[in-house]
Amino acid sequence: MTLSAQIEEATAYLKSKCAFSPDIAIVTGTGLGALAGEVKSEAIVPYGEIPHFPVSSAPTHAGELILGELGGKKVAVLSGRAHYYEGYTMEQVAFPIRVVRGLGARVLVLSNAVGGMNPMLNRGDIMIITDHINLMGDNPLIGPNDDSLGPRFPDMVEAYNRKLIALAEDVALEEKIRVRKGVYVAVAGPNLETAAEYRFLRTIGADAVGMSIVPETIVAVHGGMRVLGLSVVTDKALPDALGPADIDEILRVAAQAEPRLTRLVSRVVELTDVGETATA
Repeated sequence: MTLSAQIEEATAYLKSKCAFSPDIAIVTGTGLGALAGEVKSEAIVPYGEIPHFPVSSAPTHAGELILGELGGKKVAVLSGRAHYYEGYTMEQVAFPIRVVRGLGARVLVLSNAVGGMNPMLNRGDIMIITDHINLMGDNPLIGPNDDSLGPRFPDMVEAYNRKLIALAEDVALEEKIRVRKGVYVAVAGPNLETAAEYRFLRTIGADAVGMSIVPETIVAVHGGMRVLGLSVVTDKALPDALGPADIDEILRVAAQAEPRLTRLVSRVVELTDVGETATA
């Protein structure tokens, strides 16, 4: 079955559950799960029921698609994501973005947890992604291109929409939420990095490192969507002061940042002009 046919089957199934066309899609990674509770839902569909959808096994990822209203906008909230390290192909990892794009969404808000390599980043900080480096060793667009989904060679000059970045900064200032900006590097995982790897990633220009977001961003840009990426810094990845990772501590820091990130995303959704088009 072709990718287009898979997308059509998944969108048809969701439309049978709810006659709903979202304007904005949101992926709630680690640190944004509570946002789902803010949505006035019209339908909640487990990933396992949606044709061809990957099902996440990562902690705190609920694994359900919520269609409803947030901040006066129609939204599709992907509560949790599948990761490349879980054994899915890149195409499968990014498939949910294809589906919400097929449902009508033209804006994508992504969130995740990251290790902060820039010494200016502290645990609990929210970082607005300004650009990314893909070191995952793969790309969801490899293979034959379906021109109905996007161009063969999509331009990534503005992978993260500058107007959405400026809007997020304005909202953060208004809401008294401290935000940072930085370059995000994606790696395959699931292991965390060695001290030498952190030093290398910092040297090539990255401020934070994680194991998601980039495949979704690439596919979103391919489909003409505008993207905003937000990361919660859950641990400090400083090579000369590196200690053992504590997953429980990482989840605790993400939970502490969650109310601020939820408030930030809710207000950005409310103020986003869904009629604008991507410039890239």
